[in-house]
Amino acid sequence: MEISNSVFILISAFAGLMVLFIFLYFVPVNLWITAIFSNVKVGLLELVGMRIRKVPPSIIVNSLITSTKAGLNLTTNDLETHYLAGGNVPNVIRALISADKANINLSFKQATAIDLAGRDVFEAVQISVNPKVINTPNVAAVAADGIQLIAKARVTVRANIAQLVGGAGEETILARVGEGIVTSIGSSTNHKSVLENPDRISKLVLERGLDAGTAFEILSIDIADIDVGTNIGAKLQIDQASADLKVAEARAEERRAMAVALEQEMKARNVEMKAKVTEAEAEIPKAISEAFRSGNLGIMDYYKMENVKSDTTMRDSIANSGTESSGDRSKSGDKK
Repeated sequence: MEISNSVFILISAFAGLMVLFIFLYFVPVNLWITAIFSNVKVGLLELVGMRIRKVPPSIIVNSLITSTKAGLNLTTNDLETHYLAGGNVPNVIRALISADKANINLSFKQATAIDLAGRDVFEAVQISVNPKVINTPNVAAVAADGIQLIAKARVTVRANIAQLVGGAGEETILARVGEGIVTSIGSSTNHKSVLENPDRISKLVLERGLDAGTAFEILSIDIADIDVGTNIGAKLQIDQASADLKVAEARAEERRAMAVALEQEMKARNVEMKAKVTEAEAEIPKAISEAFRSGNLGIMDYYKMENVKSDTTMRDSIANSGTESSGDRSKSGDKK
């Protein structure tokens, strides 16, 4: 009996501890007491409801205590709703306190909207108080004289609370500033004027209103460094000259090919003409025979024609021999 009584006592004690643990889990008495001493009205049933809704009571109560001490008029329902929506409650409270101390007009609705939009609302408030400097990457641009300039700028921005929801980010600012630098350098008559007055770039870029539609307000744009790059104009001229040379060579090759084709065609025509002449000459003996038979050509006429041919051949040979002898004499005279 004594053993059974001790076992019963142990079981009862264990059961009592479990009940106490469950009670303290669902009813965080320590948070309730802390809230009371912080002049924050939070009921035990509200804390139990947070547990049931899987909302950490410590986050809600501690954030409510912090906001109350800072003079913010918030309720547990506001904080719990933002937590259930996926927001960062402590970060929103810190942002609201920082904005209130810095006299920045930021409501709880705006802060929660910014937080749910994926932006760090506390960092945005800090940037609004302490402007941020963004260094642009190297921006290459070409002046009107063909010289390339490589510029690097520092953009000082301040967060625009009203444009944080739906406004463009730093990437857009950097892209617009780079575009403005390229436009400013490209509109310069020569690179020397840009090197002499780099602040001219800053003024022209600022006049373009690059922060429109962004989550930032551009305070200043300072040109940190300008380096002279390559002579793009000369390279383009060289490339153009090389291209023109290749085109001229291609056209010359085309004309040469056409000339060769024409020469071959003329040779073929000469061969054809020679064949026709040979064919015509082969018909001469037939014509002479036909003339003899028909009586149109006598024997004495034939002899006269042969004599004329012989005289012509003799004269041609004499003329050719005279030309060759004069050529030999001129060559011998040159040798002497």
